[in-house]
Amino acid sequence: MNKFLFKHIDNSGLIVFRIIFGFLCFLEAFGAIFTGWVKRNLIDPKFTFSFIGFEWLQPLPGNWMYVYYAMMGIFAIFIMLGYKYRTSILVFALMWTATYLMQKTSYNNHYYLLMLLSFLMALLPANRYASIDVKLNPSLKSISMPNWCKWLFIVQLLILYTYASKAKIYPDWLDGTVMEIFMKRKENYILIGDLLQEKTTHLFLAYGGILFDGLIIPLLLFKPTRKYAFYGSIFFHLFNSIVFQVGIFPYMSLAFCLFFFEPKIVRNIFLKQKDYYDTNEVIIPKYSKVLVSFFLIYFCFQIGLPLRNHFFKDDVLWTEEGHRLSWRMMLRSKQARITYKVIDANTNKMIPFNINYFLTKKQQRGASTKPDVIWQFSKYIKQDFAKKGIPVKVYVNSFVGVNGRPSQRFIDPEVDIANEEWHPFKHEDWILPSKLD
Repeated sequence: MNKFLFKHIDNSGLIVFRIIFGFLCFLEAFGAIFTGWVKRNLIDPKFTFSFIGFEWLQPLPGNWMYVYYAMMGIFAIFIMLGYKYRTSILVFALMWTATYLMQKTSYNNHYYLLMLLSFLMALLPANRYASIDVKLNPSLKSISMPNWCKWLFIVQLLILYTYASKAKIYPDWLDGTVMEIFMKRKENYILIGDLLQEKTTHLFLAYGGILFDGLIIPLLLFKPTRKYAFYGSIFFHLFNSIVFQVGIFPYMSLAFCLFFFEPKIVRNIFLKQKDYYDTNEVIIPKYSKVLVSFFLIYFCFQIGLPLRNHFFKDDVLWTEEGHRLSWRMMLRSKQARITYKVIDANTNKMIPFNINYFLTKKQQRGASTKPDVIWQFSKYIKQDFAKKGIPVKVYVNSFVGVNGRPSQRFIDPEVDIANEEWHPFKHEDWILPSKLD
């Protein structure tokens, strides 16, 4: 095992990936500013729905979140240039993680992946070539890296894509229902809008998604199919970029292919002036056992975390319990209607309550379909009225439909949600049973 993990290979793939990674992080940070994402999610809301347990993480007041994201963009440039690399990547990772945890209104798996990658990149010798760090300190220069640096990405991607494929194997996806709902919103697209409404297209995309996610890593690892898998990746990720507008993720995914091709090919295309390393020397560092133990624990966690929804009662499509951090990407569509009934605990009289005053339209979608958000908002209502000296009870009247089904009651209307405790490892009994069959 040590000979495999600590055998040195050419580091061209990692060096080029660092440059692309830094550039894409720069685009993500400044894109969030200029597309209005920062304004919609971190400035306009009266409060944000943090991950439970991280309520102390709150956006900076006023317009300071613009400055925050601009700073992240600057550190991303430092990563790309390899300037004070360790510090830059760690600061970026911490800043990105903070913004990820302080709001989940715009939760997606791509943000989670970027958080993981940022910390993993901090462990890698990605600044040992074509970097300002090497110019300032030539002794850092190296044209090789341990083999584990490459396999770190491959194993992470294998876990991600395997779970993404597995999650799609359920009736509403297999019969094209989910894809039909998604594509209905794209009917006005120029040139391809009509094509996206065809049933054949829906089935092709549904089954193509399962097969791509399930097979792409093995096909990239197998040399005879690598080139064709790469061409398929280009089509798949560019299609997602055009149709679903999923930010930098498609391009980051294409950049991962650098770790599947022979380093000599990467070097000949991108780093022609670089010497090629082909000695394959095995250098086992003193900290090898610590490093191997760390990655074993990390990957056990990555494998185990997405399985937790199986330990909750009912269907994750309905309850959302165990949905986050599980690579369950673009799997379902929900429509909902909800009202929050606020009762004065002293008089038992209903207090007029307007949800539009507290939440943006985007936040209201989460506060209609996601139990943890419903619970957090109920707590917030209780705390807001407590500041005025009014103890209240909060009841929720909620109806949710999954994948075009008729709506059914979602939350028990007889339960005062604001006085319930949240149980991260236990099903919440105030979520009513589903009827998704």
